Amino acid sequence: MLGRSYLALILVGFLAIAVSFLAYAKNDNTIVTPAAMPALQRLAIATYVVLFASFAAIGWGFYKMYKAKITTSDSSISSIIANAIHNDRSKKIFIISAIGYGLFFAFTSGIIIYKPDINATDYGFPKPPHIELSPCCDLPGYMPMIFAFFTEHIGLQIIPLNLLLLVTVSFLVGLNFAVSSTVFSIAKSGGKLGAFGAVTGLFVGCPTCAGTIFTMLFGFGAGATTFTLFLTSFEAQIQTIFIAVSIPVLLVTPLIMARKLRSSGSCAVEPKQ
Repeated sequence: MLGRSYLALILVGFLAIAVSFLAYAKNDNTIVTPAAMPALQRLAIATYVVLFASFAAIGWGFYKMYKAKITTSDSSISSIIANAIHNDRSKKIFIISAIGYGLFFAFTSGIIIYKPDINATDYGFPKPPHIELSPCCDLPGYMPMIFAFFTEHIGLQIIPLNLLLLVTVSFLVGLNFAVSSTVFSIAKSGGKLGAFGAVTGLFVGCPTCAGTIFTMLFGFGAGATTFTLFLTSFEAQIQTIFIAVSIPVLLVTPLIMARKLRSSGSCAVEPKQ
C-alpha cells in the first residue's frame, strides 16, 4: 500500500499537468473578445492552480518514496540512489546544485528578466510594480503566461512549460551531483569504482548550456530585443527543445551510477536505520 501511495501521487501529479496543458491548448484558435476574456482568465488561473498542486503532489510522492527506500533492505536501484544521498554532504550538494542550476536556467530561459538597457513601460506595460496574466494563445505549454515587473528593468516571465522544466531539470541536476559526490568519495577512498563512475553525472550538469550557446551563436538573443522585451517564441521553443532532450540523459545517469555502486558492494548504499 505504501508503494502504491507514493507512486499514485507522482503519477497523478504528472497526469494532471499533461491534462491541463492539453485542455488549455483547445483555446489556441479562440477569437479573443472582451466577452471571452473573463472565462479565459478563470481558465488560466485554474491552470496554474493545477500546476502548483501537481508540483506539491509529485514532491510529496518523491519524499515518501525516499523515506521508504532508506529503511528497506532491498538492492533495487531506487533504494541504492536513496541511500547514496542519505548523508549531510550529499543533501547539501543536492540543494546547492539544484538551486544554483535553477537560477541559471531562470536567467537563460527568460523566466527572470533583467534588461538594464530597456524600460518595460516603453513596450506598453503599466508602471511597475505590475503583474498580469496573458491567457491566450500559443502552443500547448506556452500559455497562459504570467508577466510581473518589480522595476522597469527587472521582472518575471512565467511560461508553464518552462516552469515545469525548471523544477524537473533542477531536481535531476541536483540528484546527479549528489549521487556523483558519493561515487567520487568511494573512488577517492580506493573503492572499486573507476574514474568514469566518479564523473558520469558531472558532464550532464548544465543541460541549459547547449541551448544558450546555440542562441548566442545564431544571434537570437541579441535580435530578440529588437522586436520585444522578452524571448521570441522561436527562441523559447529552441531552448525548450534542448532542455527537454537532456532529460533522458539526466534520468539515465543516476541509474548508471547506482548500478556501479551496487556492483561495488559499498557500505554507502546500505540502508541507514
